[in-house]
Amino acid sequence: MKVEIENVLPAEIEKRSFEIITEELRQEGIYLPEKQAAIIKRCIHTSADFDYAKNLMFSVESVEKALDAIKNGASIVTDTQMGKAGINKKRLSRYGGKVYCFMSDEDVAEAAKEKGTTRAVASMEKASGLEEKLIFAIGNAPTALIHLYEMIREGKIRPELVIGVPVGFVNVVQSKELILTLEDTPYIVARGRKGGSNIAACICNALLYMLP
Repeated sequence: MKVEIENVLPAEIEKRSFEIITEELRQEGIYLPEKQAAIIKRCIHTSADFDYAKNLMFSVESVEKALDAIKNGASIVTDTQMGKAGINKKRLSRYGGKVYCFMSDEDVAEAAKEKGTTRAVASMEKASGLEEKLIFAIGNAPTALIHLYEMIREGKIRPELVIGVPVGFVNVVQSKELILTLEDTPYIVARGRKGGSNIAACICNALLYMLP
């Protein structure tokens, strides 16, 4: 069997990847909404999984609202150090934002132990005390997403955007469906079991790369 290798310069690999993604979507008759296309394609690029063209759910004007929040200094809270590491912090800092992950903090571990809950839940509680605009990027812990939903319903927090893309089997689908019921909270949710910290980070980066 003859294997044909494309001759692509290192600097052109990402561009070529997106060209392939765009062409394969077109072949399947999938044409993405303009405002959402960059995010969906980056998720596909990160995962090589075309299901994101169908399972990513966007609330009305969620992209526009998220971009406006970032331009006005919003910070990002993640539920994993991996997610935090993957976000382009230098680009976010241009607009005054930071990236937080409280999962490894001693006070979070202590609070989780005292209350008999997960660190993910305790980390969301700590994040709710931040006095700044916040985007939540949840890629691992459905308990974080469920508690975030509860705090939003109770009026304890008002996120600029909730990125709900935890991956797995236990309460993953349910946690995402809860976020989809929120009427006044912008969201981007990967419906079903798929997702991950890498997807949460790449959605954040896709938003950042849409800005000048």
